[in-house]
Amino acid sequence: MASGTKTVIFAALIGNGCIAVTKFIAAGITGSSAMLSEGIHSVVDTGNQILLLYGLHRAKQPPDEHYPFGHGKEVYFWGFVVAILIFAVGAGISMYEGIHHLLTPTHGGSFMANYIVLSIAIVFESVSLYFALREFKRAKGDKGNLRTIRESKNPNVFVVLFEDLAAMAGLVVALIGIGLAHATGNAAFDGIASICIGLILGGTAVWLAYETKGLLIGESANLEVVRGIREIARKTPAIRQVNEVLTMHMGPEFVLVNLSADFADQISAADVESSTAKLDKQIKAAYPDVKRVFIEAHSKRQASG
Repeated sequence: MASGTKTVIFAALIGNGCIAVTKFIAAGITGSSAMLSEGIHSVVDTGNQILLLYGLHRAKQPPDEHYPFGHGKEVYFWGFVVAILIFAVGAGISMYEGIHHLLTPTHGGSFMANYIVLSIAIVFESVSLYFALREFKRAKGDKGNLRTIRESKNPNVFVVLFEDLAAMAGLVVALIGIGLAHATGNAAFDGIASICIGLILGGTAVWLAYETKGLLIGESANLEVVRGIREIARKTPAIRQVNEVLTMHMGPEFVLVNLSADFADQISAADVESSTAKLDKQIKAAYPDVKRVFIEAHSKRQASG
């Protein structure tokens, strides 16, 4: 999963970097507000890919005295930062540029440069979107799209996908706005397109921030994993009753488990020790993402109190 995610991010990084340069050149030649917004959009996306790669790099740092469970949540933090940047920089500047163009509309020179750049950008963006969709489908399996996004513990998968979808929508809007401005001679369509691009980016940013917030705060493992861990513990002969199964994702591939169980009264301390060791191995074998398991011996009354 990590290598696939990196491939998706690198594909988006290279594509956005090349497209941003050509968009700014076209915007400088024609004075198009929508094209300038698209250039800003591509610069923001390029910076976002760098931040996501940095997050992946930081997440690999080993545990230390200050971070005993590692740095896996760096991925969530930088994913949230990306959402904020899309909203503040991408959406904000696009909206400002669009409004400014509406108040003081200007006609640029030949529109051919815009058409050529947008066509090239759509081709490059399609390639990047292909890689993002391929990785998303791999992560999705048999689940639905919305369920996959909600349950995914690797935000980089859907962050890049949403960025690419927003970029493709922005390119289409820019193409329509510039085409209408060219056909009618009314430069206001160019400014309206820029505002629409800002709204697309703003909506994307809000959705991404919402999806990454839970992971950043401390989201539990999926319900199937929690139920499976409970069932493994319930089948352990030394355990009379399973009280609580508390889980938290410390990173996309790092689940922390805290299990409270009521052990049979007649077993010895040595039996409790051997049973917990065996249970630890069974849980980690069944769910490889579970890296740490803490088992507490509590009666039901103690656990609820």
